[in-house]
Amino acid sequence: MAMLPRYFSLQPFVPWQQSERPAGWSRLFGRAAELEVEIGFGSGEFLVQLARAQPDRNFVGLELEWAVIQKALRKIALARAPNVRVLLVDARVALERLFAPQSISRVYSLFPFPWPKKRHVKHRLFTSALLKLLNSRLVNGGEARIVTDDRSFSEWVAEQIPGTGFRLQRQAVPPRFGTRYERKWRREGQERFYELQLIKETALSVPVVEDIPLRIHRLARFHPDRFHPEGTGGPLAVEFKDFIFDPVRSVAMVRVVVAEDSLLQNFWIEIVKGEGGWSIRAAKGCSMVPTAGAQKALDLVKEAAEKGLA
Repeated sequence: MAMLPRYFSLQPFVPWQQSERPAGWSRLFGRAAELEVEIGFGSGEFLVQLARAQPDRNFVGLELEWAVIQKALRKIALARAPNVRVLLVDARVALERLFAPQSISRVYSLFPFPWPKKRHVKHRLFTSALLKLLNSRLVNGGEARIVTDDRSFSEWVAEQIPGTGFRLQRQAVPPRFGTRYERKWRREGQERFYELQLIKETALSVPVVEDIPLRIHRLARFHPDRFHPEGTGGPLAVEFKDFIFDPVRSVAMVRVVVAEDSLLQNFWIEIVKGEGGWSIRAAKGCSMVPTAGAQKALDLVKEAAEKGLA
């Protein structure tokens, strides 16, 4: 029997790196309508369910893994849901850069990873700062709904609420969302989950973050055997990982990890020879947000390349 394709159409997928800031959602959907967002939509069951139940609204799903996006694209096609768009992007980046203030009616996050170990709490998404950002993107009276299987995580989120402009309603709920993780917990015997409904009462203002135009560095010469980039620590941390050089094509590639604020980026920088010398720039096609940290990584590559000329 022939296998079904992993997805039927890429049309619902939004390559946000090429989108304007903030994104033109009316153009991307082909219509103006109320906008709802799901953060971490998993395989897309709930997102598609929402879209089919409310065809008069537009729905945007945010995820971090391409394999998950593929599954969702297939479900969207099978459901014939034209009012869904999905993005491969960190929710923080999306809320900062792709949504205008007071443009979202409702936000959902079902069973986000709770990062239960104390040393991993810093990775949790719904910090006070994130909730203030979320508040600014919701319309007046808009709401966010978070559902978790982890009681301690629900209590932690509740502790983040003061000063974020939200009124909190908490309740224990039975399984009713039909997602993969909910089914998993039910198989393990859990029938009680924790829902936090955050209702916007006071409007906070957080401007849309603008991209930084990244400078391309140029050198007359480059010696790959003398190239030893050094990272830096602190609030803006840069760490260099892999280095590859192709002498036939005269192209070097450097993999870098950049941590700044709550954003962690892993991307490649290329050092490529052209008619006027060597250029240092972010590699074409890499999923990278142009930030001060990304520019710092480019600057450190330039410094290391210049040291190799001494």
